[in-house]
Amino acid sequence: MSILFVLLMFLLILTISYFRTRKEAPAQPQPWTGPQAPRIEREYGFAIPQDYSFHPGHTWVVKEGNENTRVGLDSFAANLFGKVDQIEIVGPNRWIRQGQKFATINVGGTTLDLLSPVEGVVTAINHDVVQEPNLLTRDPFKDGWVAIVKSPDFVFNQKNLVQGSMVVPWMQNNVTRLNAMLGQLSPALAQDGGLPISGVMARVSPDVREKLIKEFFLN
Repeated sequence: MSILFVLLMFLLILTISYFRTRKEAPAQPQPWTGPQAPRIEREYGFAIPQDYSFHPGHTWVVKEGNENTRVGLDSFAANLFGKVDQIEIVGPNRWIRQGQKFATINVGGTTLDLLSPVEGVVTAINHDVVQEPNLLTRDPFKDGWVAIVKSPDFVFNQKNLVQGSMVVPWMQNNVTRLNAMLGQLSPALAQDGGLPISGVMARVSPDVREKLIKEFFLN
C-alpha cells in the first residue's frame, strides 16, 4: 500500500511540474509580416498617425510587436523634400543608438542624415524604398518605411520622443519656425499654416538649404 502511495505521489509531482513548465515557457517571437496601415486622425490640418512617436529630427517609430519597431521619415520632412533622389540605409545587424545616423538621403544634390528615433539592431531594410526613393515622400507612414529595428529599450527611448497629445503642437511649432525662416530668407515660399509647400528644399538657395537642414534635421 505504501509503495502504491509513493508511486501516486510521484506521478502527481511529475504532472504538476509538466503543466507549470508549459505555463512558464516563453512565447516564441513571431516574424515581422510587413507594415500595418496606420490609423490616421486629422487635427488642425495635420494627418497624425496614431501610436507613432517622433524624433526631433523628423523621423518616426512605431512598435510592431515583441521587440520590433519600424522607423521612417515624417510628413513634415516628406513635404519639405517633395522628391528624394537617393537613399542609403545602414546594413542589417548594425547596432545604432538613438539620435545616430541610420540612413542618408540625397535631395536636389544635397545630402543629409536621418537620425534614428530608437536604439537597437537593424534587422531589415525596405528595399522597395531603396529602389524607389520617392516612396519616402509619397507614403511616409506605411510603404515608405525605412528600416526595422529590434529595440529592447523602446519604452525608455520613447520617453525622449514626441508622442500623443504633444505631436500636433510640435508640428505647428515646426511650421511656424519654418515660415519665419523662409519669410526672412526666401519670402516667396513662406505660407500660413499647414505643411510646407511641397519641394521647398529643392527651391531654395544652397545656403538656405543648409540652414533648414541644420534647424530641422539636426545635421
